[in-house]
Amino acid sequence: MAVNGGGGRLVMSADDLRRTLTRIAHEIVERNRGATNLVFVGVPRPGPILARRLAAAVASFEDVNVPTGAVDISLYRDDLVSRATTPPMHPTDIPVDVTNRDVVLVDDVLHTGRSTRAALDALTDFGRPSTIQLAVVVDRGHRELPIRADYAGTNIPTALYENVEVRLEELDGEDAVRVVTRPEVANAAAS
Repeated sequence: MAVNGGGGRLVMSADDLRRTLTRIAHEIVERNRGATNLVFVGVPRPGPILARRLAAAVASFEDVNVPTGAVDISLYRDDLVSRATTPPMHPTDIPVDVTNRDVVLVDDVLHTGRSTRAALDALTDFGRPSTIQLAVVVDRGHRELPIRADYAGTNIPTALYENVEVRLEELDGEDAVRVVTRPEVANAAAS
């Protein structure tokens, strides 16, 4: 999600985010009866970082190193024709064959479901997983496609004019989740 310099309403502190990721890691291991067949694949920005954090959490209590990677969804988006600019490309890096593995797609925010649909399409170009599950930090609603998260850190009801920012130390200098008003709405209100 967009970064606006740390403003907005804080809905998760660094400690809240850490506890949330630990809980999600436990839920994933429980549902999959262990971690030996898991692969965590992040949807860029910031899914790959979240995938690595989940893998570290699993390693701390299961003594299993879950492979992590990233899948680029840029060319799988359903709005390529209508966009004025080409979406930014991110490297795809999936270090293991996903065929017959339990793949957990990891993203920060589930909103319309369109990014998840693109990630599903991209992922299946790399093999046929046994299962594909979705883990998100925040489910904010407003779905346009019949997609739901298997693991959600929290549900945050939002207005369409708001964004949810999952800020991570590695990218943004802090760990936090904030709800912010989109800049164009804030600017219009100030006029």
